[in-house]
Amino acid sequence: MTISRPFFMRPVAGLSLLACLAAAGAAHAQSCQEDFQKLSERRMAQIQALNNLGKAGKGKMDPTAACATSKRLVAVENEMAGYMSKNKEWCNIPDQVLDGFKQAAAKTRSFSGQACTAAAKMKQMMEQQREQAASGGMGAPPKLPAGPL
Repeated sequence: MTISRPFFMRPVAGLSLLACLAAAGAAHAQSCQEDFQKLSERRMAQIQALNNLGKAGKGKMDPTAACATSKRLVAVENEMAGYMSKNKEWCNIPDQVLDGFKQAAAKTRSFSGQACTAAAKMKQMMEQQREQAASGGMGAPPKLPAGPL
């Protein structure tokens, strides 16, 4: 009676199994790389849009435009952080890379909050100016005293 080798120990089957595992590992890495590349491109497009706002304003950004653009950047970074957390093991993402990205995303959220706060204040000031202009400039005209002078 001969004992047959398990499937994975047979020379031909073992080589094909190793080839499949290597191909699957390469496919996983390729998939991670492609997904991450797409997210990175979207993130860089938003960063470039913010940089363009700064250049157009000669170092100062329009708060309303910065708010909208930074919100889109925050959304992309949230998506990237979620992808990285979900696929940490699958894509072999080191803890320090994930932690560093989360810290950078927190700075982006802070910037976005500041930009949106400034945009809201600017909008409020503009509305106050419109109201003042509609009511005759500096508010209601002062009442003149009644009666003989």
